[in-house]
Amino acid sequence: MSQRVRVREIGRVALGVFLIGAGLLHLTLWRQAFQAQVPPWVPLEKDFVVLASGVVEIVLGVAIIVLRGRLRLAIGWIVGAYFVAIFPGNISQLVESIETQGVEGSVQWIVRLFFQPLLVAWALWSTGAFKAAVAWIRARR
Repeated sequence: MSQRVRVREIGRVALGVFLIGAGLLHLTLWRQAFQAQVPPWVPLEKDFVVLASGVVEIVLGVAIIVLRGRLRLAIGWIVGAYFVAIFPGNISQLVESIETQGVEGSVQWIVRLFFQPLLVAWALWSTGAFKAAVAWIRARR
């Protein structure tokens, strides 16, 4: 295994652990803090959104660690899409000036907004999804 592949594997497992940890926080210690982050325009009960997203993050975290081959590439795209899907909630938190545990003040909200694309890139890079997509596009030329 090359050094580059080893670094990617470590990054993938680290992202999985990060997702599992975030999901567990949704279900336990930071449940109320996450409820405050649910945008007011979401037509579902805030607690349901927090619990459901926590379960989704745990499932995605486990999947990104254990899946192999084409399934790993697919989960990379799914995790990236998940990070894009929750981005409007981060924007809402900035616009609505919602202070929650760990995120207080506009500077932290803005930093958090810029971190979201890095999470998307992390998911696509660490699973090899981006590399596979580039190879697929090149093969079609």
